[in-house]
Amino acid sequence: MRAGVRQAADGTHLVHGSDTDRVVLQEGNAVTPTDTGYPGDRGRLLASPADAGGSPESVAAVLITRARTDHLGSAEYLRAAHGTPVHPHEAEVPHARRDFPRQVTVGQVLRGSRRPGGPPWALHVVRSGGTAHVPAAASEPFPRPGPLDLPGRPPCTPLPHRRARCVLPLPDIGAVVPGDALVSSHPTSRIDGPHLLPRMFHHERAAVESLDILAELEGDLTLPGNGSAHRGSLEDAAEQARERAQ
Repeated sequence: MRAGVRQAADGTHLVHGSDTDRVVLQEGNAVTPTDTGYPGDRGRLLASPADAGGSPESVAAVLITRARTDHLGSAEYLRAAHGTPVHPHEAEVPHARRDFPRQVTVGQVLRGSRRPGGPPWALHVVRSGGTAHVPAAASEPFPRPGPLDLPGRPPCTPLPHRRARCVLPLPDIGAVVPGDALVSSHPTSRIDGPHLLPRMFHHERAAVESLDILAELEGDLTLPGNGSAHRGSLEDAAEQARERAQ
């Protein structure tokens, strides 16, 4: 099954996975994806670089915005099969390596199944390997400071939100990749447009503090980890999410 790919700008593609979305940054034949989806999304992951003009062998690195299984599912596969570097935020490295994992539990999945849209989401999590043990053992933190020497030249802006550690500004195209810090939809949410993930996925105070950082970034295109691209200033998008969290 091929993932849905939408070109957001020259060299920038938003790829809709089975649950978690990712951005593929392209420069020549080299590509850099943000996140990898669930373990069961591997076929979609391997298709998306090809759809964006590359191949699994041309993946320069994987940038992990959040070291949970729905973002990390095939990172270790790419490293082992193709030597692909895997870069989470430095605070997420122990979790990516699973020194002390922070991932969805069976209890969280069961609680989530009581939300609107929860039963099919919970079934998908289990079937896609969302509770699997998938360490990215050789993860190395984002090189800092400054932009990465990778397609898209994204810098890593750290966030206080421990469930969404890193946001990637793309100033050349006026875009931001917020990971899970700001979404436009989710299977267990009835909200359409910029908002926070349901509270079962985060700690509210840190999540709102992350919105303050997002609001200070420049750009009029948000490429979230869940949902469609959003057009409009980051400040306005963050304010909408803040109001909807109240």
